[in-house]
Amino acid sequence: MSMGGHDDDRGMMAQINVTPLVDVMLVLLVIFMVTAPMMQQGVQVNLPKADAKAMTPPEETVIVTIDKGGKTFINKDEVPAGDLRSKLSTLFAARAKKEVFLKADADVPYGEVVRAMADIKGAGIERLGMVTEPSQR
Repeated sequence: MSMGGHDDDRGMMAQINVTPLVDVMLVLLVIFMVTAPMMQQGVQVNLPKADAKAMTPPEETVIVTIDKGGKTFINKDEVPAGDLRSKLSTLFAARAKKEVFLKADADVPYGEVVRAMADIKGAGIERLGMVTEPSQR
């Protein structure tokens, strides 16, 4: 048996040429390195209107609503001022998925919305989503 790639008994020795594979992998690596930073952009949202797709809420979604008059509701039940945190704590005590959507009228002062968000987070809610209307372009 010789070292030059020939086998005296069988003829030519079959070897795989990996050079084209390496070339293709390097080209793919460069493509991914160039395009990856472009895919890490955030979505800009202008409250109370947004340019995002409408989400279909799951069946057991809890929606906290603040109407134009400043009244707060959990789904369709009105909650007295200051009781939002305690009501949400008891509502989510046995639930595994702690998610609330907050829907506020555009004319509600920002301070009231922030207070409602603080009460929601203070009740142990892990995920808080803001409900918006699609913008008219």
